[in-house]
Amino acid sequence: MIRRGFTRQIALLNRYYLISKFYSFLKDTSIKGGVVTLAFVLLIFGLEYFFLDLNFLLNNLVETYSPQVIFAFFLLSETILGVIPPEIFIAWAAKSVSPWLFLIILATMSYLGGIISYFIGSRLYLIPAIKNHIEVKISKHIVNLRKWGGLLVFVGAMLPLPHSIVSMACGLIKYKFSNYVLWALLRYLRFVIYALVIFRIF
Repeated sequence: MIRRGFTRQIALLNRYYLISKFYSFLKDTSIKGGVVTLAFVLLIFGLEYFFLDLNFLLNNLVETYSPQVIFAFFLLSETILGVIPPEIFIAWAAKSVSPWLFLIILATMSYLGGIISYFIGSRLYLIPAIKNHIEVKISKHIVNLRKWGGLLVFVGAMLPLPHSIVSMACGLIKYKFSNYVLWALLRYLRFVIYALVIFRIF
């Protein structure tokens, strides 16, 4: 009976995700994410081959700025809008004295940035004018979050969706914080996967 009930529940969830077009959204986002990642890798190779010595630039970055400055800047980027691709910071970590340690710190900064964005979203809820403005700007993410809950947090953590915007949307609609922090842990996995590729390049 328990197994039959579980199977039925899975079937109902699968039907819901089909009807709500989650699988189509996941497919489209994965394709876009793959294209963005491929474009980033090709851009790196193109710049390296034709214009710049990226290894020199990254080494210069390591020598010029302390890790604390880079980590703080990355935390700010991941808290506000995630405007700078994390891949650039992962490439920087590859040139550091402790690449994997720095990678884990970067992943932690990204994770914390998402949590801060969550609380920013929850506080903005108390200011009607700002809340309404932000809701219009990220309305698509809010609609998807209400439909799919933690699965959208998963997509935001793993794929090139703006993690901070998804996190802010969670705060705005009062998505359960304990569920958010669990799904957002997948951010660490994303950093490790990307590092396995980027560390080989640099």
